[in-house]
Amino acid sequence: MNHQSMNGRAVLLAAFAAEALSACATHGDAPKEQMAVANSAVDQASGNAAEAPAELTTARDKLARANAAMARKDYVAARQLADEAAADAALAQATARSARSSRALAEVNESIRQLQVQLNRS
Repeated sequence: MNHQSMNGRAVLLAAFAAEALSACATHGDAPKEQMAVANSAVDQASGNAAEAPAELTTARDKLARANAAMARKDYVAARQLADEAAADAALAQATARSARSSRALAEVNESIRQLQVQLNRS
């Protein structure tokens, strides 16, 4: 299984989990659980800022918009934005993992190439 399909599955799972959480709450209730999940997901993804800056910026922006919606008691928008922020944070995590895996593979390939050069000299 390649890294893109694994990353895509992680993002889909995060989206489904977020949707399941939003389905459990009524539209009139403050989406406290979704906000907590989104905050946690963005916090965890923050360690990947260098490897997934665009995805992390999008997640942070949506979380800020969700907080603003909560402040004005627009719970439908807050719930949707929190769910999206959590999914974007999951995408940032997956993108960072993919970047690290790609770098590791490149290093292994370079090591193999160097070993082949040394063997050919012998």
